[in-house]
Amino acid sequence: MTNDEKLTANAVIADTLDKATATDSDLLVVTCDSRGSAGLVPFTNAHPDRTVEMGIAEQNAVSIATGIADEGKIPFYVNFAIFVSGTAWTQVRQACYANANVKFIATHPGMDGGYDGASHHANEDIALMRVLPNMKVLVPSNHDEFKKCVQLAIDHEGPVYIRAARDVVPDLPSHFDVEIGHSYCVENNGNDFAMIFEGSTTDLAYRSFETLTNEGFNGQLINIFSIKPMDKDYIRKLAKEVKRIVTVENHSVIGGIGSAISEIVSEMSEHAPVVKIGVEDVFTESGPSLAIKEKYGLNVENIKTKMKEIYE
Repeated sequence: MTNDEKLTANAVIADTLDKATATDSDLLVVTCDSRGSAGLVPFTNAHPDRTVEMGIAEQNAVSIATGIADEGKIPFYVNFAIFVSGTAWTQVRQACYANANVKFIATHPGMDGGYDGASHHANEDIALMRVLPNMKVLVPSNHDEFKKCVQLAIDHEGPVYIRAARDVVPDLPSHFDVEIGHSYCVENNGNDFAMIFEGSTTDLAYRSFETLTNEGFNGQLINIFSIKPMDKDYIRKLAKEVKRIVTVENHSVIGGIGSAISEIVSEMSEHAPVVKIGVEDVFTESGPSLAIKEKYGLNVENIKTKMKEIYE
């Protein structure tokens, strides 16, 4: 895959929201001095009347967005994942308690914050968001899916959290009409294993899957897409038919997709073991995001090693 085929997911945020305004007059954007880093400048320049700039006041921003939703509008709060899910968690919880029609676009998930360091990394956001009643959690893996996520969020009455990768992801066309509550098999070569990935690990998952295939492991590559609600029936089906499940996430191994899948299969009398690839129980550090991910286990070699260990 060439660099020309790899783009950041948040590169399409402004364009997607801009196009959505053509069909939805109630859409507004709430931001906290994150217009540049979140790719919102084209939108805010074109739609100053639809932009609410709160400065660095994340908790207030979520409260304002909840109030805007209560007035019948559809606010999209766009900011770093850590500032959406962490800094303003109590306010997000209150929005969920009210089942407010607030939409959250979380950029820089996991270690995508890179040089900003542990204070700006969001290795806990999936755990923090999926625990909240009424919240839907979506993880698009390419531009098409992100655009569809925005429309799904608009169509859904209630809070939605969209995790938008900051680092490069393959600009692959979506072959699926993605829906809330569904996951999708993108490659199926056999039942040796199922590799399940979330949007910001798409490139790594594809490369790892290709490497394992070349080494004689024939498996399935699964785009989880909807973390909450999760496609439980599909996960149970996989756990019965494959020998191993490997989850790959730019997130802590505690509370993320690996944990969510383990919760589902633990209710089964027999199932494939689940191996979680992600950040162990540590705070990550500052540096180039791809190098940090390598250091904390998000690399092809680590995935290959873990796979071989479970076959021994």
